[in-house]
Amino acid sequence: MENFQEAFNHLNKDKVMHFLINKFSKNIQINDRREANDSKSIANLIIEQQVSFKAAITIKNRFHNITKGLSNKQIIEMDDKKLQSIGISFKKAQYIKNVYNYFNDIDFDFQKLDENQIKDELIKIKGIGKWTIEMYLIFIKGSQDIFSKGDLALINSVKINYKINDLKKNSLDYLIDSWSPYKTVASLLLWKSIEEKVFYEG
Repeated sequence: MENFQEAFNHLNKDKVMHFLINKFSKNIQINDRREANDSKSIANLIIEQQVSFKAAITIKNRFHNITKGLSNKQIIEMDDKKLQSIGISFKKAQYIKNVYNYFNDIDFDFQKLDENQIKDELIKIKGIGKWTIEMYLIFIKGSQDIFSKGDLALINSVKINYKINDLKKNSLDYLIDSWSPYKTVASLLLWKSIEEKVFYEG
């Protein structure tokens, strides 16, 4: 497990975060989606778009099985129906191919880009929007201060843990800012909370 102690020390001042840290500090990780191949990392994130956590794991396993040992070019040339057979739509199959085409054409090291450069590059790929970019920054780049306001599970976890039914933009921004510069670790804890259905009750 990564060393999140500095983040925990900061977040512990928040009673909800204190509870979640006590429950899940040993069960969160940030590098479980990172692949040696950036194309595959982002393809997996596309698979995760708007599907449940459990469904995403199943579909990503199928994607791994049908692409194992294949080159980027072979994946680009794969029959669309075969790609869809893992349980994704035609659109998602096209988005995944867009990713592989993009990385097939570039000749720079994507890992050396900063956050803004990554955003500017990824947004060029059809099928990738703000949420996918934020997930890339968290799970592939390892950025420590990211919270995705477009992630429904995160927002629901905030509402349940903080007992807020009507989450207005100002109150959400205030809460998120209080976690800075460790919004990513706060996000990991909130995701784990809703995944395990364990919530702060104080």
